[in-house]
Amino acid sequence: MQDSPSCPLVVGIDVGGTKTHLRAFAGERAVADHVRPSSGWRPHDPVAAAGWLAALVTEALPAGARPSAVAVGGHACETPRQCAQIRTALQLHFDAPAKVLGDAELLVPAAGLDRGVGLVAGTGSVAVGRLDDGSPVQVGGWGALLGDEGGSAGLVREAARAVWAAHDRGEEPDELAKGLIAAFGVAEVPALGAALESATDVSAEWGRHAPVLFAAAEAGSSLARTVIAEGGRALASLVGRLAARGVAVDDVVVAGSTVLAQPALYDAFVSSLAARVPGARPRPLTVAPVEGAVAMARSLV
Repeated sequence: MQDSPSCPLVVGIDVGGTKTHLRAFAGERAVADHVRPSSGWRPHDPVAAAGWLAALVTEALPAGARPSAVAVGGHACETPRQCAQIRTALQLHFDAPAKVLGDAELLVPAAGLDRGVGLVAGTGSVAVGRLDDGSPVQVGGWGALLGDEGGSAGLVREAARAVWAAHDRGEEPDELAKGLIAAFGVAEVPALGAALESATDVSAEWGRHAPVLFAAAEAGSSLARTVIAEGGRALASLVGRLAARGVAVDDVVVAGSTVLAQPALYDAFVSSLAARVPGARPRPLTVAPVEGAVAMARSLV
């Protein structure tokens, strides 16, 4: 398949913490819509990351198709230098213009906006925006061990801490403690520490237990409700940090499998945002974030 110069083949890729989504268009004609796990994604090794992306494009596109432009929003692409290195390596595979940014940068263009904040709370959490001169600013995104408050892995970490604190106060296990004990397959609260530490993929293995937190809150656990409220405040604080650094935060485009799937967390975020950053408008993203990558790929041609 070869596309004419008047009908360039553009490829947009959203590499998330858990899954990767690729969409390709020739003009307005959809050529590919491909989803696969993000396993093997190594954004801190530019050559490996570019090779992984190139293999994904080859896997997803029809035989013989070559992209005219590729735009990527990559999980854990955290600095302009890192993104530029992946872009340079990727262009060697296709001899076509490419753009590589952090995955949260896809949200604003996906929502059809020129400026604003992109806030992701899925497996992890991060917020991004741009200064008036176009310079990118990212806050959060420090991973499950150090941060990612409000993301599923960070919520599970904080839930375990809350349960341990309650245990140390001599309290009987509540619904949250019982749920975590069952989810991690241990006999009692003190064994949770070793269970969390044994994870080989911390973000994924911790994050998949987040539904336990929300179920416990619905069952009446005050510990769970406190953890959720604090998660909402932590997400709002990311927007506050961007505002303090001079980023326009009038529109906050929100995405992520955790915050949009859990009304309790989203409501806690919205309430905290109104108090911390008056005037900021939260906008749940209603299309797939990969649409932002497609829009950026179109801009390259």
